[in-house]
Amino acid sequence: MKIHRRSFVMTGLTAAGTLGLGAPAVLGQAKPRVVVIGGGAGGATAARYIAKDSQGAIAVTLVEENETYQTCFHSNLYVGGFKTYEEISHRYDALTKNHGITLARARATQIDRDKKEVVLSTGQRLPYDRLVVSPGIDLKYDSVPGWSKEVEEQMPHGWKPGRQTQLIKQRLDAVPNGGTIVMIAPPNPYRCPPGPYERASMFAHVLQQAGKKDAKVIILDPKESFSKQGVFQADWEKRYGSMIEWLGPKVHDGIKSVDPKTNTVVTGFETYKDCAFVNVIPAQMAGEIARSAGLAPAGGYCAIDAATMKSTADANIFVLGDACIAGDMPKSAFSANSQAKVAAMTIRGELTSARTFPARYVNTCWSLVAPDDTIKVGGRYEPKDGKIAATETFVSKPGESAELRKENQAENMGWYAGITADMFS
Repeated sequence: MKIHRRSFVMTGLTAAGTLGLGAPAVLGQAKPRVVVIGGGAGGATAARYIAKDSQGAIAVTLVEENETYQTCFHSNLYVGGFKTYEEISHRYDALTKNHGITLARARATQIDRDKKEVVLSTGQRLPYDRLVVSPGIDLKYDSVPGWSKEVEEQMPHGWKPGRQTQLIKQRLDAVPNGGTIVMIAPPNPYRCPPGPYERASMFAHVLQQAGKKDAKVIILDPKESFSKQGVFQADWEKRYGSMIEWLGPKVHDGIKSVDPKTNTVVTGFETYKDCAFVNVIPAQMAGEIARSAGLAPAGGYCAIDAATMKSTADANIFVLGDACIAGDMPKSAFSANSQAKVAAMTIRGELTSARTFPARYVNTCWSLVAPDDTIKVGGRYEPKDGKIAATETFVSKPGESAELRKENQAENMGWYAGITADMFS
């Protein structure tokens, strides 16, 4: 599956069956109201498509407390020096200007499902006919012994955008030759399955480019295997020799504790002292607003109807992206964008009697291992037996040609340009 900027939007539209099929509201009748919580790949896309394709027949409000959105996707390219921080930062201005979306610059603190209202941090209450919830993930700060929110700057996670991403790059650039980086990878399910391993690749690339060839990157993983493992490990050996070392749970025997004051990590097998820095990527769960509204169990994710992206707890609420249980689909920006188009189509159908089509979903995840060496995994999906099921999958293979890997990277960059335009233009 080849993805370029121009083809990306059409790929998503075809998958969701949405091609400008909105219907105008009845003359004199108040517009139906849709509130969208979260301005990421799921929420921003949903808001834009509901407003654009309903041709103004639906009043859309996007609730997002941040003025600027920094993408988690491609943040590893910033860490690796392939993108600037400005290149992964985006604003919401065009959504209000081009599509008439109302931007509520506040945090959603409560969903009153009985009254069908969203309560904001400002005290304002937003009534809705349909609600889209796309809050991303929260971190389980108690999932790594000795680590907590209070020490996340000493041992950064970098799994939420903004300052944490910048901290990861600062720590990496300060690693001395001979220094050791320890990455604690997260357990399933989590945001961006190949992400930790692309990040480890970027660590090694930066260290190698700086001439710090005696530095080490050690990945302590609670999982027995990880996304694209065979391809990653073959490329690591080819590109970086023994600089990156992956240790599964049978080898390290579990993380027993971390000490942020001394940058020490204790496992059941070995103690890593005086690390150059420790990157703790903890266990994850749906964003708090979804959990507090009863859309997800404590510490878990939101169950959805595979054909519509509706919450199984409330038919007036749709849950997108990292916060939902999406069957065979991974938690990725591409997935969230694809799910948003299905939800937008369903909402327009219900509120304006627009035509709808059977849900179809797509995803690809690219990972940059070294300059012009990108690997990928992905597939197509549709509802089946109550879940989103894969109908076609693909993954890069070890030993592919340099030309193919370079083409993958061109796809990767084209996809980023396409998805951010699809979200914010």
